Parts: sequence; structure tokens; C-alpha cells
Amino acid sequence: MRPVRDGLLTLAGTVGTTLVWRGLRAGRDQPWAARWERTNHAGRPVTLLEGVALVGGTAGTALLTGAAWSGGSLPYAVASLGAGSLGALDDLRQDTDRKGLAGHLRALAHGRVTTGAIKVVGLVATGLVVTALEDARGRASVREAWGTLAGAAVVAGSANLANLFDLRPGRALKVGVLTAVPLVASRPGSPAAAVTLGAVLALLPDDLAGTSMLGDTGANPLGAVLGLAVVQRQGPLARTVTLGLVTALTLASEKVSFTRVIESTPVLRELDALGREPR
Repeated sequence: MRPVRDGLLTLAGTVGTTLVWRGLRAGRDQPWAARWERTNHAGRPVTLLEGVALVGGTAGTALLTGAAWSGGSLPYAVASLGAGSLGALDDLRQDTDRKGLAGHLRALAHGRVTTGAIKVVGLVATGLVVTALEDARGRASVREAWGTLAGAAVVAGSANLANLFDLRPGRALKVGVLTAVPLVASRPGSPAAAVTLGAVLALLPDDLAGTSMLGDTGANPLGAVLGLAVVQRQGPLARTVTLGLVTALTLASEKVSFTRVIESTPVLRELDALGREPR
């Protein structure tokens, strides 16, 4: 029964996101869509409306198929909408003179509130709300309260981490696939990962073609929802370990270029280039 449920939810995520994405692409030549236009690393024009499609597809599908979810779909819809809204703030009103998490935190320490700093605080708040909603059933001890805090930090950190991979066509979405598939395939399954996997599959062709990209609007909710799907299956100790891993990767990104590591590692380089149009 579980494989059938998750298979249907993956299909629903694909169909729902495809419908939203087609509607947004049809309006790309409209004046309002110009704010979402960017130039990618190869100098080609791309649209960030792909990120809007991911939010609409995941949150909408989650709410419409809520009856199929054990524990309810509300936390996942809130994670997608919350992280996506914060990402849109950063995409549309970006502070270009500060780069990276450390840069935004340093600016905040000096009394300058950047959109990136607002996003960091907002992602932590979103993570706390959705993890508390997910943990609301019977958790009261101090040990379990720490688990909720650690889970919230994992959700926020995963949202930021996914954004760090959105630097080449298809890369962030491939990371999403590699995260979602084990969650869907292993017991007890994951409705959130299934819907997200469907959304990723709907968006991957255009992302790989280099005509669109997630931006913060799409990468942040991609990471947040999958982060929540991970912590939903974990207790306090496992969440603490996951938080340590997410934190280590985030700190490493401030010193080491993920792109450089990927391009210097043959297996990662081939996987990263798989399906991408030649430059």
C-alpha cells in the first residue's frame, strides 16, 4: 500500500508542478515576468519562475492530497510556502555587496539588515514552526524538546544548503532526486519526498537545458521540505547528527567552492554533467 501511495503522490507532484510551470512559462513575455529574468553562469538568459512553479506545485499538491498523508500535509505546505517566500524576497530585492551566510551575519552584527539576514532568521523561524507542528503529537520532555530545536535547525540549514548547489543547470534538482529517492523507497516512505520528487522531475528538463533555474525562490523550499522529510523520521540523537553534517557542509562552503570540488572529482563531474546541454 505504501509504494502505491508514494507512487501516486509522485505522479501528483509531477502533474501539479507541470500545470503551474506551463502557466508561468506562457506568461514569461509579460511585463511582470521581467523581474524574474537573470543571466546564468554561461551568459544565457534564464527565468527564476521555475522556483515559483516548485513552490506552487509542492505546496498545492500537498494540500490537495492531504488525506493520503500520515500525520498531515500542513507542515510541508508551510515549509514550502515559507521558505519560498523568503527566497523570493532575496531574489527580487537582493543585497549584492554581501556574499554567503557569513557575510550576511557579519552585516547583521554591524547593525545592517540585509535581505539575506532576513531570510536566515525567517528560515529558522519557519523551521521551528514546521518541526513543532510535525512533533506536536506527544513530545514534551526536555530531550524531545531539543530534538524539535535540532530538527528546526536542520530544516533551515537544508534550505540554505540546497541553494548552494543551484549554480549549474540541473545540479540542485539532482541533489533533490538523490535525497528524495531513498526517502521514498525505504520504509515507512515519505509523502513529502514523493511529492517533491514529482515536482523535481517536472522541472528538471528545462533546468538542464539552461532556460530556467530555481533561484532562492525554488532552492530554499526544495531543501526545507526535504529537510523536514528527513527529520520526520528521526529522533533527537539522529537529528543532532544530521545537524552536525549540515553545519559542516555549510561551514565548508564558506571556504571551499562546491563547484571546484565537483569538477575536480571524476564521478561527481560526470554525474553533474549528466543530461546537461553542452556549453
